[in-house]
Amino acid sequence: MTVTSVLGQGRQKRLTEIYRGAKEAGGLLTKVRLDIAVNQDFVEPAIKAITKGAHTGDVGDGKIFVVDLAECVRISSAERGSAAIG
Repeated sequence: MTVTSVLGQGRQKRLTEIYRGAKEAGGLLTKVRLDIAVNQDFVEPAIKAITKGAHTGDVGDGKIFVVDLAECVRISSAERGSAAIG
């Protein structure tokens, strides 16, 4: 799992700020991005756990993108595939 602080904008309403006396609409909001690799058997349980923990019912709860990994290689042991994911 990797956790990254990012800037982005989804369907949230833009924030309005005063900058040097002028009213401006800010476009990017601070967000957190999680990159999580799981074996095929854990895809649905991971989706359910993330959805349960992150759901507030408000716009901005986020999205889950599920993508196939072409390959995974653990550098320290040269394991490949699901063994490398853990």
